[in-house]
Amino acid sequence: MRQKVEFTSGSHTLSGLLETPEANVRFYALFAHCFTCSKDVAAASRISRALTAKGIAVLRFDFTGLGNSDGDFANTNFSSNIQDLVAAADFLRKEYHAPKLLIGHSLGGAAVLGVAQKVPESVAVVTIGSPSDAAHVAHNFAAHIDDINAKGEAEVTLAGRNFTIQKQFLDDINSYGNQHISKLKKALLVMHSPVDTIVNISEAEKIYQAALHPKSFVSLDNADHLLSHKNDSEYAAEVIAAWASRYINNDTSKQTNSDKKTLPKGHVLVEEKDHKFTQHVSTSSHYWLADEPVSVGGKNTGPDPYEHLLAGLGACTSMTLRMYAQRKKLPIQHIKVELTHTRNYQDDCNNCEQQNGIEAIVRNISFVGNLDQQQSARFLEIADKCPVHKTLHNNVAVISKLVE
Repeated sequence: MRQKVEFTSGSHTLSGLLETPEANVRFYALFAHCFTCSKDVAAASRISRALTAKGIAVLRFDFTGLGNSDGDFANTNFSSNIQDLVAAADFLRKEYHAPKLLIGHSLGGAAVLGVAQKVPESVAVVTIGSPSDAAHVAHNFAAHIDDINAKGEAEVTLAGRNFTIQKQFLDDINSYGNQHISKLKKALLVMHSPVDTIVNISEAEKIYQAALHPKSFVSLDNADHLLSHKNDSEYAAEVIAAWASRYINNDTSKQTNSDKKTLPKGHVLVEEKDHKFTQHVSTSSHYWLADEPVSVGGKNTGPDPYEHLLAGLGACTSMTLRMYAQRKKLPIQHIKVELTHTRNYQDDCNNCEQQNGIEAIVRNISFVGNLDQQQSARFLEIADKCPVHKTLHNNVAVISKLVE
C-alpha cells in the first residue's frame, strides 16, 4: 500500500511516500536517494517495492529543494540532508515506528552513515554505490569549482538538469570526513558495483575498512550506478531483506518500552497512538494495533473495531467447535469460520419488509472431515454455544465510567 505523506524539516514541508505491506509490518526502513535525484528515481522505487513485498515498510522522500519538497536546492547542503533525515525519522517515530533500517543510495549512503547515530532506534545501515565521505560528490562538477570559489556560485548541469551550486555547499561537504564510520556501532552492509563509473568501488573499500564489525560487503556485479536495470535493484532488495533480518527483530507489532502496560489477566487497554484513529491495544500478555482503513482517514495499521468484534466471535466459535470435536472424537481435520457484519440483513428473517432488515453477523462455518447429516447439524448447534456468542445474545450491559 502506498501513502503520500508530508512532514516538516526546519521551515520546509517535505514530500514523502510510505510503502507498507498488506499484512503485518516486520519493521520500518528509511531510504535516502542519490544526489540531485528524487524519491521516485527507479532504484528507490523498485527497492522500496521489493522490500515491502518482504514485509518491510519503507519511507522515501524528496530532500529539501528536490522533487515535490519545498525549498531552494541552491540553499541546501549535506548538513540539510542530515537534518531532513532526522526529520523523516522523527515523523516515523511519532506516526508509526522509528526506523530500524537506514538505506542510502550514492550520496544518500553517505548521509545515512552520517545520521545513524542521531537515530538511536536504528540497528542496521545499508549503503548502495556510496562515497566514503560527502566531499566526493564534488567530482560531479569539478570543472566549475574554481568559478564557485571565485563567484560564490555557479550553474552546473547534472544528469541533464541545471542546478545552482553555492560556495557554502562546497564548504559544507568539505567539513565532513568519514571518522564517524568507525563509531557507527550498528550492523553495516556495503553494496557496490565494480563497474560503477560515477562512484568508484574504491569508495566502498574505504567505507568497509573504516567500519567495525558486524559489517558485510556485497558486489552488485554488472550494475550501473543508478541500478537502472530492474533485476539489479530487485536483487539488492532481496539481499538487504535477508541481511537485515539477521540483525533486526521483527517486533514492530510488539510493544515499545513507552507502550508497555501492566494489566491484570482479563483486562484490555485501548489507548491512542497518533490521536487520530490508530490505537494501542494491550492485554496482560499481548499487544497489537487497531485502526481504520485509509479510505476513511486511518492508516490501516491494524483491524478496525468491527473486525475485532468478528475476530473475537470467530476465534471463540472455532475453539469451541474444536473442543467439541475432540471430546466426541469426531474426524475433523480443519475448521474455518468466516464472518461478515451487515446492518441490513434480509435473508431468513421475519417481518423484514416491515423492519427494513436487521443488523446481523453472518457466520459461515466450514470443516474438513466426514460427518453424517445428524453430526453436522449438531456441529452447527454447538457453534451457538461458544461464550462470545452467548455474550452477544445476553443483552450485556456496557457500564461506562469516567476515571482520573
